[in-house]
Amino acid sequence: MELEIDIEADWPSPPHWEELAGRAASVLAELAPELANPRLSASLLFADDAEVHELNREWRGKDKPTNVLSFPMLERADLLALPTLGPPELLGDLALALETCAREAADKGISLDHHAAHLIIHGLLHLAGYDHELGPDEARAMELIEIKALAQMGIADPYGDHDEA
Repeated sequence: MELEIDIEADWPSPPHWEELAGRAASVLAELAPELANPRLSASLLFADDAEVHELNREWRGKDKPTNVLSFPMLERADLLALPTLGPPELLGDLALALETCAREAADKGISLDHHAAHLIIHGLLHLAGYDHELGPDEARAMELIEIKALAQMGIADPYGDHDEA
């Protein structure tokens, strides 16, 4: 059993957002084993810019929409020490903003589902305690995991400037 993701999707279909999120979590669990703990669950909200804007303002003090928000519920040390047996544990919540994600995908010349897969992986890594804002080494480590996970899903390097994937 792998990370269970509870989806609330207000985005248009296709693609099937539940399937995309499940695939992203599955490949990521191979590269970040702490996310393979069968006790873990996460919630994923596919919302519009207005809702993500409101969440960003309320919880981060930033008065604008953003592509993905992550709200971790476990400290990294607690996640790493979490035994595989026991009651369910909420890893955290993610929210993706449709208009921002669609605009970014169009600007990059990629499909919305590929960009959403990248943001789901990026957000799940944040929930697991990875943080690209801590410095260049942390950013590089996080990007390499993202690139490898996306490659396993058949999605090109979103950063376009790395040779090791």
